[in-house]
Amino acid sequence: MHTPHSPRPADPLDLLELDSMLTPDERAVRDAVRTFCDRRVEPHIAEWFEQGEIEDIRGLTKELGELGLLGMHLEGYGCAGMSAVDYGLACLELEATDSGLRSLVSVQGSLAMFAIHAFGSEEQKEEWLPRLAAGTAIGCFGLTEPDSGSDPGSMRTTARRDGDDWLLDGRKMWITNGSVADVAVVWARTEDGVRGFVVPTDTPGFSAPAIKHKMSLRASVTSELVLDSIRLPGSAVLPEVRGLRGPLSCLNEARYGIAWGAMGAARSSFRAALAYSGDRVQFGRPISSFQLTQAKLTEMALELAKGTLLAFHLGRTKDDRGLRPEQVSYGKLNNTRAALEICRTARTVLGANGISLEYPVIRHANNLESILTYEGTVEMHTLMIGQALTGQAAFR
Repeated sequence: MHTPHSPRPADPLDLLELDSMLTPDERAVRDAVRTFCDRRVEPHIAEWFEQGEIEDIRGLTKELGELGLLGMHLEGYGCAGMSAVDYGLACLELEATDSGLRSLVSVQGSLAMFAIHAFGSEEQKEEWLPRLAAGTAIGCFGLTEPDSGSDPGSMRTTARRDGDDWLLDGRKMWITNGSVADVAVVWARTEDGVRGFVVPTDTPGFSAPAIKHKMSLRASVTSELVLDSIRLPGSAVLPEVRGLRGPLSCLNEARYGIAWGAMGAARSSFRAALAYSGDRVQFGRPISSFQLTQAKLTEMALELAKGTLLAFHLGRTKDDRGLRPEQVSYGKLNNTRAALEICRTARTVLGANGISLEYPVIRHANNLESILTYEGTVEMHTLMIGQALTGQAAFR
């Protein structure tokens, strides 16, 4: 005979008790990242966003490495070798503080380090991965160009043989970590198709001017990469991949983390709106007592829970058997779009205070305007899912 359990008190931030889906080890990972962010970054992040720079980014990167967050889902070479769910939970907590912080970790681990780990030579791995994992070196990933975004096959950056060496020419744009990086993974057209190159940033002819005047991802280094006939040894090329499969597989790694991270930004904004609505009194009552405010809070809570469930499912699937590209597109498309709508709705609950950096909401909303379109626009992820549904590639 079934004995009913005593009802547990409801947690307004987790009505579905999604926390119960985590193992004790996963909770420990989540809590460690949350504690670090609360101690090290939260007290400063609004100021960094307003100033448009991260104070002591090298020191912060080293601390992230000491916590094991850089390339944490990779095996060996000083990497933590943790699960996809562990990595996802870390991304969620990092982006709950700021998208720029998650972008730093994501570009380092899922783009630069993953490319070297998956496609590099043993020498490249041994030279760079331990330093990148420890945070004593910073990496970036050069794919997007001024005139080549959603269509990377149209890139103009070229690499040509010159004896045993390679000569690279071109420009890359919107590169996270670019002007502080020690190494760049750069993709270029060659006679044999698209190839990847491991480029130390002190190579003569390499420069990375910072991109200024951003209104989004302000607490993040964004740069242009200029490659002016830089000479690299033959050993600089990534030997294990040719064609667009290389950079696109790296992007899928990063997009997976974004599906989690976006829910962190959404959670932070929802939490701010819920607390504010209980404190703000109008017409003699807290605004949380009004039907329209409760409707907004309910819609935000629903979308946050659904997006988090989707991220959990993708993480468990990735750990079990891997993900197909359209499955990653589900997560990136749905969760960034839902997170942005949650932040915009939270902004209305806070009224004029919603545009103040004393609250996290407008900062998250501005950041998500970038997250919505980087590493695959809404249109491209829509058409990737459409291709999986119909077998027809509408964008080619």
